[in-house]
Parts: sequence; C-alpha cells; structure tokens
Amino acid sequence: MVNNILIVCLGNTCRSPMAEALLRRALPDCKVCSAGLAPPVGAAAHPRVISLMHAEGIELHAHRARTVDDALIDWADLILVMETDQREEVERRFPAARGKVWRIGEFIQTDVPDPFGCSHSMFTIALGLIKKGIDSWSDRIRSIAPAECHGEAS
Repeated sequence: MVNNILIVCLGNTCRSPMAEALLRRALPDCKVCSAGLAPPVGAAAHPRVISLMHAEGIELHAHRARTVDDALIDWADLILVMETDQREEVERRFPAARGKVWRIGEFIQTDVPDPFGCSHSMFTIALGLIKKGIDSWSDRIRSIAPAECHGEAS
C-alpha cells in the first residue's frame, strides 16, 4: 500500500516542491513531503517556482528546503526522484530505500531536468514533465492505495 510519498530532487527548491504540491492535490488524503540530496537547508522555493505554482492555484511561500534523511526514507512507502542518477544516489546513501525509489517520469520514460539557473521556459518545461509524471503515478497509486488515499470511503 502507498500511504506516504517522498519526493526527492537535488536542492528541494525547484522540482520536488512543485511535485509535492501537485501530488498532494492529486491525492489529497495521502501524506506527501519533499526533500533534497544537497539542499540549501531552510531556503525558500525558487521565485519562479512560487510564481508557476501560484498560477496553478497553489501557494508555496511557506516551503523550506530540507535534506533527505533516514527518518524520511523509513517513513516513505514510495520515493519519487527526478533523474536516474538521483535514484542511484538515494539507493547508495540509503540501502533501505531499495525497491521503493522510482523516477517521477518512469512511465513516460523521461528524467525531469533541473531548471535551477535556467530561463523561465525551462521551469515551465520541468513543470510540464512533472505534471505528466504525476498523472501517470496518480493513476497507479489509486489502483493500489487504500480508498482513503483517493477520497473514497473505506
């Protein structure tokens, strides 16, 4: 069963906060959080991310970057990363994560590139890929998650 979902990227200021917010909206009764492999701990979401999410009707002003750790790995039933290299790094650092780490773009066969330091259009591209990945994961999670994770009575 999938109840707790951890989203991981490098800095936890761009891709993973967007994915966390969108997955939380897609699966409102599941617990979703995000973290980074090398984040600027305590940093806010990138201003472009805040703007893009605002356009989606989601506020991210309160988001603060944090580091993935053993407690988050143990908590998570499913860990979604942005890139193949990140999957390998999570599994290397946290052997307990093996078997529950997947790319957010696994079923659309793509990595989500890091938009940090790039143009606004790259942030938009990353957001589009994240949305497609979340759509594909949401359908699968609904099919295996308990009813309370997709708004049905149990």
